[in-house]
Order: sequence, then structure tokens, then C-alpha cells
Amino acid sequence: MEKPSTQYKREHKIDFGRERIDVLYEDAYIVVIHKPSGMLSVPYPGSKARTALDVLCRIMRSRGTYSQRHRPFVVHRLDRDTSGVMLFALSEQVQRSLMRSWQKVVSKRIYRAVAENPKGPALPDSGVIDAPLAYNAYNIGFVPKADDKPSDKAYRIKRFDKNKTTYTKHLDFSGGKAKFKTVEARTRYRIVERGQTHTLFELDLDTGKKNQIRAHLASKGYPIAGDETHRARTDPFCRLALHARTIEFVHPATHKTVRFEVPEPEAWLEYVRRGDKKPELPVWRKKREMRGKPALPRDFAASQKSGKSSIVYEKNNN
Repeated sequence: MEKPSTQYKREHKIDFGRERIDVLYEDAYIVVIHKPSGMLSVPYPGSKARTALDVLCRIMRSRGTYSQRHRPFVVHRLDRDTSGVMLFALSEQVQRSLMRSWQKVVSKRIYRAVAENPKGPALPDSGVIDAPLAYNAYNIGFVPKADDKPSDKAYRIKRFDKNKTTYTKHLDFSGGKAKFKTVEARTRYRIVERGQTHTLFELDLDTGKKNQIRAHLASKGYPIAGDETHRARTDPFCRLALHARTIEFVHPATHKTVRFEVPEPEAWLEYVRRGDKKPELPVWRKKREMRGKPALPRDFAASQKSGKSSIVYEKNNN
């Protein structure tokens, strides 16, 4: 069943399902793109949705640079609703090299996010969130509380689950009781701007787990604006306010440190500074459908526009 937020975008977002990517850099070994919010990074079984990988292949074909030996291979992913900088390898050999040494060659993965202010204590200006992550039946990451435990449905499914479905592969049945498996996750953060109702965060990943930033901030009372999954109360930009701003890594062939950056929309900082004491209720929180659904905000296009990208070759690591 389609989420209310997705249904709303399908009906009102002009480029829904036709989002475009920007190629920031391409050479014989790698290609770096800017992926928009709303586009899958790569296909998943059964999906026919447009993906960044598909679009990149089409662009390379139109340029005459695509072949079976020279085509995009996935190195990392961004959530569908997260925008930002993505790196692809252009051969299986480069893909294996980057993925095998990912933690060593990637020195920075910086994100920006607009999050709702907590009802409780505020976080310090900077710090580390290192709570372990668990995953639910829908493969959504969250930080489990001490009393969180799977439903009784887990036991019924386990009896017939020979193929380890999504629902049970994240569960531990040892000891006679079902409990959530957890994985280590570590997020460094810095507060860029504190507003009356929202906060602009800069986040640097030590680990790259699925939904890591969203789950970590939500666990501290800071759900990201537009995050239906983690129960955000606001949706000012009609999208998840999470953007992969920077990636810095050692080039697999030149061995130079390269940095690619696309700033988040300027509207994010303006919104945090302005505050939003009377936000419109997000579509997923409305108890019933409104007969006349409002169009997207007049400044919707401006709120999605990112700043100018930059590419920096910093040093030779030989």
C-alpha cells in the first residue's frame, strides 16, 4: 500500500517519477552524480520505478561512453527520499576495489538535515550518536528501547519461514524469546543553526547503515522534517529534509584525494532561522482526506534547488 506522502507527491509533484540526475564528474574509472529526492538509487526486485542507475546508463549511452566493460556499478546508496552526491564505479574491478577498502579510502561523507526540535533536553552543539540500530518488518531502521520486542507474529512466521523473509531475518530467536538483532552505528554531528522550532544539522558518518541518520536523530527527539517513517510532525519542503552534501575519497587510479560537494537548498537555513510555529499538518497526519487538496507551496521549486556543486582535488597521496 502506498504511503500517504508518496500518493500526495504522485498527484502534485510535477516531475514525480521523471526526476533527473546531474553528472558532476566522469572519467575512465568513476562517475559522480547528484541524485534528487524521490528517486531510487538502484532497482529492487519487483520494482519498475526509475532509478539513478538506470538514468546514468541512459546518459552514458547518449554520450557514447557506455559499454559492457565501461558501465556504472553501485558502490554505495542513498535512500529514495535523500538527495545528494553519489559515487559509481565504471568497472567491476574498480567497484570491488572501492567496496573492499571503503572505510579506508572514504575520508568524509557529510550530510545536512533539518530536524524538528525535541520536546525534551536539547543536544550539545556537537557530539557523537552511537546507539545500535535494529530493523523492523519493513526493513526500516530504528534505535530500539529496552522494552521493545517483536510481536507474537514473529513466532507464527518463524515456523514456516524457510527462506528467511525480511520480517524474521532481523530477529534473534536464541534463548526461547524473539528479540531484535542490532548492528553498530556511529554518527558524528554538528549543529549549524538552532531555530525556535527546527535545527539544521551537519552529520558525518563513521558507519553507513541503512536509515542511520534518520534513526539516530529521531532517537534523540529530533525527527527529520518530512520523515513520515519516524513520525515527523512537519513537512515544510514536501520531501525528506536530508541531503548528502559532500563525499571525499581517494581516487582509485590517481590516488589523489578528491572532494565533491553540492550544498543543500538555501531555503533550509532560511526556514530554520524563520521558525514555523504554526506548520501545516503533514498529509500522513491528517485524519481524513481533504476534499480540495492544496497544491505544493508556491516556493516549492526554490526549496528544492541546491547550491552550485564543487569539485576539489586536494592532494597527492602517493
